[in-house]
Amino acid sequence: MKIVITAERSAEETRVAISPLTVQKYVGLGFDVVIEKDAGLKADFTDQAYIDAGASIEKNLKKLVKDADVLLSVLRPTAEELADLPDTAIVVAMLDPYEGEKELADLTNSGKTSFAMELMPRISRAQSMDVLSSQSNLAGYKAVIEAASEFGRAFPMMMTAAGTIAPARVFVMGVGVAGLQAIATARRLGAIVTATDVRMATKEQVESLGAEFVMVEPDADDEGETAGGYAKEMSDDYKKRQAELVAGHIKKQDIVITTALIPGRPAPELISKDMVESMGQGSIIVDLATSRGGNTPLSVKDKVIIHKGVKIIGYANLAGRLAQDASNLYSRNLLNFINSLLNEDKTKLEIDWEDDIITGTLLTKDSKLVHEFYNKGDA
Repeated sequence: MKIVITAERSAEETRVAISPLTVQKYVGLGFDVVIEKDAGLKADFTDQAYIDAGASIEKNLKKLVKDADVLLSVLRPTAEELADLPDTAIVVAMLDPYEGEKELADLTNSGKTSFAMELMPRISRAQSMDVLSSQSNLAGYKAVIEAASEFGRAFPMMMTAAGTIAPARVFVMGVGVAGLQAIATARRLGAIVTATDVRMATKEQVESLGAEFVMVEPDADDEGETAGGYAKEMSDDYKKRQAELVAGHIKKQDIVITTALIPGRPAPELISKDMVESMGQGSIIVDLATSRGGNTPLSVKDKVIIHKGVKIIGYANLAGRLAQDASNLYSRNLLNFINSLLNEDKTKLEIDWEDDIITGTLLTKDSKLVHEFYNKGDA
């Protein structure tokens, strides 16, 4: 079996779909691993490191994908990468499945069978394959580090002979994986941390990390989450009450980190222009949702801007700013997924098309978008 890894075509993407450690694992499973030249350099993985782990390096893309059984990448492969890939090969990547049929046309028309790792179902046996969790964990950490770097003051309270330095106040909006890691990191740095989320179930998690939970009373019998455990869009009345609470709270904060993303929908607006302008000079906002429009209308994707003294950080790929760790975790997610596609003897691909993990992640097959998201007409 031949598994190939292409270099990411996006100039902004620093991650790679395989690490030297996972190369060794694939080789141990009997795969012939071939990696495009310099694919790992942005993540500080050299070609020699891959060779030492048992992989081959190929400069020519056409030769690279020839006879491949599996193509792994971070982002959706381009038409160029798919052109010479055998029809029998499978594609596994973060395919951005909610973009729409037009954006996915190259992948669909290629006829390849593809699996979108973002669609991994939230079931216990799929936890080791959950790329959203592994990457969001790093993004939450990096959000606090970016904020600390841009902030003109220290995070912890400091007692000095010259006087006392007050601790920074950090407000985390959205308590998923990224939000929880942001809370934990800000607390480790000595900040006073508060957090909010529409899901009442997150209150205990927030408090267990030493932060204060800030939330209005939810709508009757509404836990604020989908069946899959994600935060859901709330009623207009709830949004109004929450906005009033946040408006009063946010003006007292030094740093606000927003993490709210709803799969397949524009990011909800959590911080209005007026709220931004109520914050003090030198305050920081880190918006983790700029890939879907942002949690504040002032955010600019992949830019740091200053609006009336408030600095707004809009990096869309914060995990990619920790490229080596992000690649290590992502490649392990992929390895666990590929393992689940092998037969009992681990000698060939033997996909169980009825398996929940397969039906949950399968995006294209036989030149069609086959995921239920499209079959329901929601795209």
